[in-house]
Amino acid sequence: MKEPVLEPILRELRIRKVLPIIRQYPDCRMLDVGCGWDCRLLKTVRPFIKSGIGIDFKVEKYEDDKIKTMPMTITDHLPFEPESFDIVTMLTFLEHLSDPLSMMRETERILKNGGRLVLTVPGKIAKPVLEFLAYRIGIVSVTEMRDHKQYYDHAELKKLFSQTGITIESHRYFQLGMNNYCVVKKA
Repeated sequence: MKEPVLEPILRELRIRKVLPIIRQYPDCRMLDVGCGWDCRLLKTVRPFIKSGIGIDFKVEKYEDDKIKTMPMTITDHLPFEPESFDIVTMLTFLEHLSDPLSMMRETERILKNGGRLVLTVPGKIAKPVLEFLAYRIGIVSVTEMRDHKQYYDHAELKKLFSQTGITIESHRYFQLGMNNYCVVKKA
């Protein structure tokens, strides 16, 4: 699948943010929600996890001794047992959801106690820049941009998680303040 030129670069920057968290769990069971067509994050962190599952409507079904991918439309229910995962990742996924609160409650349900959700999501100031890069220059996916439902700042993420049993452990902006990087922990 051919991607706009900027997409792989941005993805690599997001993956670098996640790896230090994953390495904190020696026998990590990981779920990558919105893993994309090539499941790049799971392939990259493979040496550092015990097992990983990637879900996305774009991914093809695949399974080996460590990684499994499941093509599915992600709604407000995840087909996993409670407390199944040490780490759940959502890299540039939250902005595509119509009901982010239901997904965060599902994430809380499937995370083990002490587990973490690691997410990146575009900030509010990114919207005009991303639209310009997509619609005018063509170096960001137009399809992805059209599917964005919401952009977030720290206060909105804090409000979202305050309605769940998982709490923000750390938050910072990156990529010139255009993206949120957030680590959320289940106590």
